[in-house]
Amino acid sequence: MEKALIKLAYKQVIAIKDEGNFEKKVFNATYQEFLLKSQAYNPDRKLKTFTQLKASDGRANSLHYKLSFAIGGFLKSLNNKIPFLKDNAGNSLVFDVPVFELVESDIEDKEAHIVAINYITCVLTLLSVIGEYLILAIGDVNPEGGAETITVKMQPGLSIISYKGRYQTYNTPINGQEVFA
Repeated sequence: MEKALIKLAYKQVIAIKDEGNFEKKVFNATYQEFLLKSQAYNPDRKLKTFTQLKASDGRANSLHYKLSFAIGGFLKSLNNKIPFLKDNAGNSLVFDVPVFELVESDIEDKEAHIVAINYITCVLTLLSVIGEYLILAIGDVNPEGGAETITVKMQPGLSIISYKGRYQTYNTPINGQEVFA
């Protein structure tokens, strides 16, 4: 296999049913922030959901960005380790950039509030694919000289969002943001 540079994204969806301490904090902080920040796009409170807000006023898409400030401290507490995503040796993968996403919400129904955090890795060198396992090296390495590797199993929530090979480049933006440098 020819060397390729990739970035992975792991999408963690958080809803009211989640029981972890981190998830509860993110859920509650972003819901409170949604109630506050959505007022700018809904002064008469006629609209109830995030979907309705976006349809009525395209500027409501900025809520993805605005709500992300409410969870900055919680993300910092992760020490750039992606929750629930480990390599085959049991080590947490490290993220470079978190991208927050407001999936849906409702000003009258807290249970309808759903958010996601997309944890984006740094550049990884894809050395090989064996079945559903990716053999990776951290950074842009020359495989000719050998490299320390990690093995990651593809799984739900995990995507290759950027691929740069000798002849091809692919990028999948998240919330309109390009993630490949």
